[in-house]
Amino acid sequence: MDAHAQDGGSSIVTPREHVDLSVIAPAHNEQENVEALIREIDAAIEHTDIRYEIVIVDDGSTDQTRAKVRGMMSARPHVRCIAMTNTPPGKGNGQSAAFHAGFRAAKGGLIAVLDADLQNDPAEIPAMVARLRETGADMVQGDRSHARKDNAVRRVGSIVGRKFRLWLLGDTIRDTGCSLRVMKREVALRIPLEFRGMHRFIPVSARHMGYKVVEMPVTHRPRTAGETKYGMGIVQRALPGLRDLFAVRWMRNRRRAVTSEEVRGS
Repeated sequence: MDAHAQDGGSSIVTPREHVDLSVIAPAHNEQENVEALIREIDAAIEHTDIRYEIVIVDDGSTDQTRAKVRGMMSARPHVRCIAMTNTPPGKGNGQSAAFHAGFRAAKGGLIAVLDADLQNDPAEIPAMVARLRETGADMVQGDRSHARKDNAVRRVGSIVGRKFRLWLLGDTIRDTGCSLRVMKREVALRIPLEFRGMHRFIPVSARHMGYKVVEMPVTHRPRTAGETKYGMGIVQRALPGLRDLFAVRWMRNRRRAVTSEEVRGS
């Protein structure tokens, strides 16, 4: 029985077949969410014409996250698990590193990314792929700002953060903290995600490199299981975030074109 017959869809593919889209989710101790995540991604995409794979990046989990993913892989050959190595004891290497590993493992020409905690809705992915194709964009960035119900302190922090981003980087992205996005693989591979914290600058870095980035409103769901792994409080984020802004500005000002072509003899 092939993957299509097992899952009832027309777009699930085995790793040996052509892949249009790789859906990548970093996961650190998400045993309560990862199985539901995979099922929701399948429900969102399997009946479309998008041929896809799911790549869960296990970032140093100490619970049953990896075992849960492996348990689903036999019936779903389009599901893959990438395990981060050299992680600190009991911790992961962080979202930037996990995205870096996932992007390089991806087989699809397009890459969708989302958090593993189910706060991003996989049902948005097909519409984001369609918007990328309709607009000729290189990346579609999710925008949860209309849907979030943050308290006053977080709202003020977000406004201040956006002002600093605009001032230092010319960044007009409204919700750069939203992990839900779709991009071309070539864009994903050029983001310097081996540096900690760079996942927060994926959209603006793409624009700095000349890629077209468009935004799209998406929903935001509360976490219902597990605990926040990659988040920090406002105070803990403020100073490192400002330092990272200057680092990205430094990289932007020193980035040079690296394209070339071979010259042949007459």
